[in-house]
Amino acid sequence: MKNTALFLGAFIALFMISCEGPAGPPGPPGFDGLDGLDGQDGVNILGTILEIEGDFNVGNDYALFYEFPQTVEVFESDVVLVYLLWDQTEDSNGEAVDIWRLLPQTRILDQGLLQYNYDHTFLDVNIFLESDFDLATLLPGDTDNQVFRIAVLPAAFAQSAKMDTSNISSVMSAMTIEEKDIRRVQLD
Repeated sequence: MKNTALFLGAFIALFMISCEGPAGPPGPPGFDGLDGLDGQDGVNILGTILEIEGDFNVGNDYALFYEFPQTVEVFESDVVLVYLLWDQTEDSNGEAVDIWRLLPQTRILDQGLLQYNYDHTFLDVNIFLESDFDLATLLPGDTDNQVFRIAVLPAAFAQSAKMDTSNISSVMSAMTIEEKDIRRVQLD
């Protein structure tokens, strides 16, 4: 008799657990939350690209010095890359296409070797010429109206992003920066 009662109890419990009724009515909707207040504009933590143009000459010791503006926060761990506008070509529509090269870049000239190079801190970038000859003998094409793009990449982003840092287009694409977003500065 005990086995029958146990079997009957288990059967009733299994029957009750497996039964499902129709879904109940939905509950009342919740209250809408309050809109938050707009915060102050912060500094750019996703990186940025700046473009500077200047002349190398004896007066600036063949160096272009650029201090980062306060709107661009650069940390000691950030990656700073500098590209030189090397040349221009045309696309199939006759539009100008810039050719950029990552520094350092070395040119072999009649006078000897010329190198465009740079160093940086989290406060500034210094782009300079190095050579094994007198820089005063350089032609204006090597010194005047030189255009550089400075890319500031947060270290974590630079390590995790799948980009070719030697290609400025790849860097701009990874950072979702377009030509219109680049700040341009003419150095004196």
